[in-house]
Amino acid sequence: MDLYAELDAAKSVVEVGEVVRHLGRSCCRADGATFVLRENDQCFYADEDAIAPLWKGQRFPIGSCISGWAMMHGEPAVVPDITTDARIPQSAYRPTFVKSLLMMPVGAPDPSAAIGAYWARLHWPTDQEIGNLRALAQRTATVLRRVGLTEAPWAPNFRGIG
Repeated sequence: MDLYAELDAAKSVVEVGEVVRHLGRSCCRADGATFVLRENDQCFYADEDAIAPLWKGQRFPIGSCISGWAMMHGEPAVVPDITTDARIPQSAYRPTFVKSLLMMPVGAPDPSAAIGAYWARLHWPTDQEIGNLRALAQRTATVLRRVGLTEAPWAPNFRGIG
């Protein structure tokens, strides 16, 4: 069975998020995954699949979170140790299980979303995990365009998710 069949069949951004959170976690053998949408100058953590709650339903200024960094720079953020990376807001991560992460922007050249994978142990994401998440991000961008999500703001579409 094609791992992307369910993603390709998604008919809304909400369905895309539901599929991406599971695929993101499984393709990286991660302890958690999230689907983040860009809402103008904010990041909306639309969905997640994790061993413990993280930030689902919350919004953060784009300049203050790693998903925002990945979207603003249009490149993945590979963080093997969150305690040593200046891009990580330590106060937001301290109460979580997250020790390492990979955040992949979705929708080049101007990303409109990001997919994050998180590990509860120190972990350097492998080339294969990075490639898997990059492939998922590329496929997700295509599906988001098909379901009609092409530019910000997303806010009217996502009120009530959480």
